[in-house]
Amino acid sequence: MMNWNSRSLAAVWHPCTQMKGHEEIPLLAIKRGKGAFLYDHQDKAYLDSISSWWTNLFGHANPSINQAITDQLNELEHVMLAGMTHEPAILLSEQLSALTQNNLGHAFYSSDGASAVEIALKMSFHYWRNLGKVKKTQFVCLANSYHGETLGALSVTDIPIFSETYSELLRSKILAPSPDLRLIQEHQSEEEFTLQTILKLEEILSAQHSTIAALIIEPMVQCATGMAMHSSTYLKSVRVLCDKYQILLIADEIAVGFGRTGTFFACEHADIWPDLMTLSKGLTGGYLPLSVVLSKDKIYQAFYSNQTSHGFLHSHSYTGNPLACRSALATLELFKKLGTLQQNCILARQLCRTFDWVQADSRLEHFRQLGTILAFDVKKDLATPYFSKLFFAKALEKGLLIRPIGNTVYVMPPYILTEKDCLFLGSTVQICLDEILR
Repeated sequence: MMNWNSRSLAAVWHPCTQMKGHEEIPLLAIKRGKGAFLYDHQDKAYLDSISSWWTNLFGHANPSINQAITDQLNELEHVMLAGMTHEPAILLSEQLSALTQNNLGHAFYSSDGASAVEIALKMSFHYWRNLGKVKKTQFVCLANSYHGETLGALSVTDIPIFSETYSELLRSKILAPSPDLRLIQEHQSEEEFTLQTILKLEEILSAQHSTIAALIIEPMVQCATGMAMHSSTYLKSVRVLCDKYQILLIADEIAVGFGRTGTFFACEHADIWPDLMTLSKGLTGGYLPLSVVLSKDKIYQAFYSNQTSHGFLHSHSYTGNPLACRSALATLELFKKLGTLQQNCILARQLCRTFDWVQADSRLEHFRQLGTILAFDVKKDLATPYFSKLFFAKALEKGLLIRPIGNTVYVMPPYILTEKDCLFLGSTVQICLDEILR
């Protein structure tokens, strides 16, 4: 067993963390992973119910992905993608395009989700500039949206704890009302609420379309704001409005892509395709950093020119890394081999049954589920400011990794959960709630 002191633990400055908080709740040191579980240095198991920040699809140390990376490592570990190319990047681009029914035929690679959003924003701005419409420089995002924490991505993020401190560094955004179905008023139906939200969005677009480059949206689920789900009717209407007012549509599928919502891409719920789609997280099965922006041909053609300045001059040192691309290819192969989308229907039903107690608990509200994403809220008058921290610590004691967002408890597990795992997950969440709220 490793024996780390407080000084050595503090050598790592952890993300999204107030480090002083770990004086009360020590960092959990993980030694290994296997399947849906993580193991500490005492070999205690923790069910990874949030897929290690929504990335892991087929379990830790998956033999197929392990082998694919090992094979690639023995052939080519990395080569720059400027002026050169390699088989894994070509194959991955072709397969991703095919999964969009060839609607998005061009892949621009990066390393993480926020970088992909930066690329999509820059691409949108530059697209209109190349077409001579230089006034189209603004971006529309939804209230309570999250798209990343680099400066461009943060400019289209509407979660104050992330953006307020850096407000002076950020460009202004146009904010549209959230279609979050939890906001429905007592007298409203889902259809009435959704239509109201669509009409408010159209008011904004009709008034300012001449200066708007793109609208960015998390299709079907606004994840970081507490798994806020919306109607597919809203998403379909967004596509119609963007076409009507000549505004590019960016679908941020970083968290909701790769089968999370029941369809391979969340946009498929509304039977639409965006102009640009950002992907990361599950792209490599949770193994290696990789992101991609998929684009329609009209975007690509606007940059195809004899003029260097018309090219998309953006780069990252590890763009299209062969190891990461091979990991992604192995992940896509598992989808086909295992019939994952069909199996996820079974998993979704198991999760729903496992959490059937939620709707009978008067302390809880807004039970919701889309695919393998399941969430509910603890009523605000019961959830203390420290609820999420207490719940996280209590769950770890019982062998469960779960991180509530404010008063929202959610699960987004790997696709390989067994029925036994589901039962453990549901019962442990219930026990932790009882102990904390009591």
